[in-house]
Amino acid sequence: MPATMMAMVTVGQGGYEQLEWRTVPLPALQAGEVLLQVLAAGINNTDINTRLGWYGARDQAAQGPAQQAGATAGWNGATPFPLIQGADCCGRVVAVAADVAARSQAPGVPLPGQRVLVRSCMRVQGFGAPDTRWLGTDFDGAFAQYLKVPAGEVFAVHSDWSDVELASLPCAWGTAENMLHRARVMAGERVWVTGASGGVGSAVLQLAKRRGAHVTAITSRDKREAVAALGADVVLCREDGVAAYAPVPPADVVVDNVGGAGFGALLKAVRRGGRYVSSGAIAGAAVALDMRDFYLKDITLIGCTAWDEPVFPNLIAYVERNEIRPVVAGSFALQDMALAQQAFLEKRHTGNLVLVP
Repeated sequence: MPATMMAMVTVGQGGYEQLEWRTVPLPALQAGEVLLQVLAAGINNTDINTRLGWYGARDQAAQGPAQQAGATAGWNGATPFPLIQGADCCGRVVAVAADVAARSQAPGVPLPGQRVLVRSCMRVQGFGAPDTRWLGTDFDGAFAQYLKVPAGEVFAVHSDWSDVELASLPCAWGTAENMLHRARVMAGERVWVTGASGGVGSAVLQLAKRRGAHVTAITSRDKREAVAALGADVVLCREDGVAAYAPVPPADVVVDNVGGAGFGALLKAVRRGGRYVSSGAIAGAAVALDMRDFYLKDITLIGCTAWDEPVFPNLIAYVERNEIRPVVAGSFALQDMALAQQAFLEKRHTGNLVLVP
């Protein structure tokens, strides 16, 4: 193995000037770890949010990093800059620690040569507690040529999906499946999903249809056909405003990672006894909540960050059984990450953008 590798290193909070393409030491394996050659790595909102310091802006969520108190904070505390970000990794096992090699005959132990996906959300105290450790946020991630991770977070995948397609899966689809799992979405239920053309939204759409739900997708008018092609039963255009909601039957479950000004109208769209679930707020974290809509309708609000135990193994199984299909909008060279993030923020694409080392 080489002594060094190339990586895109985020050196602090701020603009694209904080992204540095540099030579760094190859990760040294500790007990219980495996070394992966990164084949492809997806881009997510969390990469940009962490660089901007968005998670630390609890009291000034609508303002930029320069106005934030405690701007070095991430969602689990201070971000460990300099940091190699990247929560999505499709990789190939190239080395394992001695104790992992000693267990090579045990089921589920990663073996050299296997193509694998890494579970982005790792439960620090096990699945009985909510504490998490995220790849690329709490420790070095996939925006590099090589990556070391705990062996128990690596899952072999047997599929004809390309490396780029597989790399679009972990964070967005894990987040989507976790919300549907936590909300207990069942066949026949009506699910509304916002931001349906994005990585998480398009994943929610497919995964809800896989469960047999009726899906109402909300997106921009220029992406209506693309979202309908993913299987949405009803497509509503944001440009038409909340008046477009009226003819559609109320939701059993609203899956909303958009937030912002549209939150109140979506809460009104939930039926009595329904559920509202979220793991993000790309249109704004500060929302107006009418308590009467919440308590008079017996609505359950579900916040999701920590992934439940079945989520990632289920995703691997869906891929291997061809029950879902990737939605990749394009790929960039890893060293062009600033360009890729600019394209990501323009939101002209449907699905995920992926980086290739």
